[in-house]
Amino acid sequence: MATPVRADDLAFTKLVVDDLDAMADYYCAVFRLHRATRARFEQGVGGEPIEELALVATAGDRFGALHLLKFEKRPAAAPEEVILGFTTRDLAGLIERIRRAGGSLASEVKEMPDHGIRVVFARDPEGHWNEIVEVRT
Repeated sequence: MATPVRADDLAFTKLVVDDLDAMADYYCAVFRLHRATRARFEQGVGGEPIEELALVATAGDRFGALHLLKFEKRPAAAPEEVILGFTTRDLAGLIERIRRAGGSLASEVKEMPDHGIRVVFARDPEGHWNEIVEVRT
């Protein structure tokens, strides 16, 4: 049975990037996302031409959770305007994928035993922030 769509719900995030393909490669390699739809719109955001690539959690999904967006006639936004949050059960493995894919850690892993989590901040190859939380069970 399909999950009903609520009247109002947060459905996706769009990250403005400079290189759609390189950033899609990164997020697919590190967070195991899959490429879905790609489209160009002459009259996109605010009437500006854009290209957009949707990344999905499961291959074949119809809608993306993370969309990468490129404004064609202006540079990407400052990479510190948003922090993307991810959870994992294998922080060490995810950190290794970050490094292999060209990302970098921006902090040491912070142990937070009172909350049952470990947290680390990383940057993707264009400098965008990622916060990764390992939930301990």
